[in-house]
Amino acid sequence: MTQLVIENLAKDFGKGTVLSSVDLKIADREMLVIVGASGCGKSTLLRLVAGLETPSAGRVVLDGRDITHLDPAERDIAMVFQNYALYPHMNVFENMAYGLKVRRVPKAEIARRVDEAAALLNLAGLLGRRPRELSGGQRQRVAMGRAIVREPKLFLFDEPLSNLDAKLRVQMRAEIRRLQRRLGVTSLYVTHDQVEAMTLGDRLVVMNRGHVAQIATPMEIFERPADTYVAGFIGAPAMNFLAAALSHGGSAATLADGRVIPFADGRRDGSDGRHLTLGIRPEHVRPMPNGMRLMVELVEPLGSETLVHGRLSDETALTVKLSGGGFGAGVLDIMPETAFLHVFDAETGLRMAPSAADVPAALAGAE
Repeated sequence: MTQLVIENLAKDFGKGTVLSSVDLKIADREMLVIVGASGCGKSTLLRLVAGLETPSAGRVVLDGRDITHLDPAERDIAMVFQNYALYPHMNVFENMAYGLKVRRVPKAEIARRVDEAAALLNLAGLLGRRPRELSGGQRQRVAMGRAIVREPKLFLFDEPLSNLDAKLRVQMRAEIRRLQRRLGVTSLYVTHDQVEAMTLGDRLVVMNRGHVAQIATPMEIFERPADTYVAGFIGAPAMNFLAAALSHGGSAATLADGRVIPFADGRRDGSDGRHLTLGIRPEHVRPMPNGMRLMVELVEPLGSETLVHGRLSDETALTVKLSGGGFGAGVLDIMPETAFLHVFDAETGLRMAPSAADVPAALAGAE
C-alpha cells in the first residue's frame, strides 16, 4: 500500500509565491494527474515531491514517512522527465541499469530487472543501441524502463510526452496508462495537455496560479467545473461564456439582448439582477430558427464535424461544434441546450448549483 500525502505545501521564489498551501492525498495505485497552464505551479509541485526543490512550508509524507527534507535518492521515488535525461555515451541496457549499479544491486538482479522491463516496453532488441540511434518514442520507453527497474513506491511524470509528435503522443499515452495499471504503482503525472489529463488520470488536479482550483474525476470536472477557470481550461474547443443576469425568481437568466434562458435543472439562489456568467460548451449549441444570431467569421471543416466561430450581437465571441459539413459564412441562428448550461457567479467566478429545494435527492450529491 503506497499513499502520498501532501500537506499545506508552499514554495516562494524571492518575492513571488509559486505554490500556496497545497493539500493532496494520492491513494494506493492511483494515477493522479496535475494539469494547468504554464506557470501555474504544477512542475514546482512535482519537484518538491521529488526532492529537487525545498518547500517554504508544509510537508510530503510517503507511506507514513516524512520525506520532506530527504535527498532525492533516499525517497524511493522514480521520475520520468520531459527531455528523457539519457546518458548519450551509454547504450539502452546501461542507461536502464545505471541507477541500480549506483545502489550496488547484484549484477544478476540488474540483468533480470532490465530484461523484464525491456520485454514489457518492447525494447528487448534495442538494448545495445545508444540514444542517438533511437526514435523519440523509443527514448521515452528507455526513460520509463529506467524508472521501472528501480521498483519504486512512487512514479513521477514531468510532461513526458511533450517532445513527441501528435500521433506518437496518442500511442505513448495509451502505453503509459497500460503500464501504470499493470504495474500498480502509485503515480503523479504533470501535464499542460488537457487531453492527456482526461485520458490518463483516475483523478485530476486543476491548478491556477499556485492554487488547487478543483480535484475530481475527469468526467466530474468536465460536467461540473468548480469555476470559470476550470470550465474554460477543460474541454476542446473551450467553453463559451455569456454575460447574463438572474431573473424570474432565480429560474432563468436574461442575456444582454433581453433573451431569457430558463434553467432546466432548477432555480438559483439570489435576487433578480444578480450578475451571472453562463457557460455552454460548443457541442451543446444547436442551430434553431429565431434563435440567437451568430455572425459567422470562420468555419473549420473537420470531416465528421465542423467548428463555426462568430460573434453575437453584443460582440461576444462564440464557437459552435456541429455535426457534418456544408456550413459557410453568413448568419447562423443558434440556441444553447439548456440541459447542459453551466451557471457561475460573475463576481467570484464560482459555480452556482441549483437551489437544494429544487434538486431531487438522488441528484443532490452530484452537485
